[in-house]
Amino acid sequence: MFLDHILLHVEAGHGGPGATSFRREKSAEKGGPDGGDGGLGGSIHMRANRALNTLNPFRHKREFIAGRGASGEGCTRHGVDGENVLLDVPLGTIIRDLPSGEQLAELLEPGQIVCVVRGGRGGLGNVHFKSSTNRTPKHSQPGEDGEIRDIELELKLIADVGLVGFPNAGKSTLVSRVSAARPKIADYPFTTLEPQLGVVAVDEVDSFVIADIPGLIEGAAQGAGLGIQFLRHVERTRMLLHLVDLADPMQEPEEAIRIIEGELQAFSEVLFSKPRWLVGTKLDALQDEDRRARFEAICRSRGQEPLLISGVTGEGLRPLVFKLGAMLGQMQTP
Repeated sequence: MFLDHILLHVEAGHGGPGATSFRREKSAEKGGPDGGDGGLGGSIHMRANRALNTLNPFRHKREFIAGRGASGEGCTRHGVDGENVLLDVPLGTIIRDLPSGEQLAELLEPGQIVCVVRGGRGGLGNVHFKSSTNRTPKHSQPGEDGEIRDIELELKLIADVGLVGFPNAGKSTLVSRVSAARPKIADYPFTTLEPQLGVVAVDEVDSFVIADIPGLIEGAAQGAGLGIQFLRHVERTRMLLHLVDLADPMQEPEEAIRIIEGELQAFSEVLFSKPRWLVGTKLDALQDEDRRARFEAICRSRGQEPLLISGVTGEGLRPLVFKLGAMLGQMQTP
């Protein structure tokens, strides 16, 4: 099951106490203090991992505690530092503090690491407190407490191209045909239950990431169906493909376009204003040429070249991939 929001409890390790110790040597009749410092408490870090696209690894374990620092010892021996904890999360993860809601970090680059709670400093041993007036200090410092937090993780997937449209509009089929991703596909009205990411090769050098977002229904922006749960995942895409099922006799292309665009605008003006192409799907099953003509007229009225594909026969897929690659390349140009 796809998980894109979760609460965690994280505790950094306490610093180890410093030691109170004195040298005991035959050759040093008046041995001085030699208590070492305590070790640092372990910290908890989070690292962005491109191989992940869900927070599912945290489903069954939501509390993480780093190691405590060890006590200092005589002969000025430093205590061992507590063990750090490193947690991998998907790219696009936002980390917030609870209950303040303060955003602590946003992991957008592969390998990016942030510290969410920092371990306590180790206490100083009594060797640090020797002075001209106190030759035999009998005190040392306790270690500092590590930070403790309840945090919220929210995932917004990062992709170049996001697919939107009604359930069964052909989004999953498109992703499976142009990438190695294998989302579940059915020949009946069915919607993907979790976003799927696929890497699409344009040529031997260039590629882009495409995201199959669960199908929308009317009222999705107000919470109907699964739409509101996943619309935030297309907020980070650079452009959208709006897939329209041309073979569906129960819904006219004009109506399908109106409803989905209304949901995008109701959810976010930023999302609605992203570059968006209309793509007619299921060309192989189209029986009413008038539907095709009306769809093409809508595209031309928007200044867009009509794009029609068939996930079954592959018609139009490579031209679509090349056009997307060129468009994304232009968007990268300053």
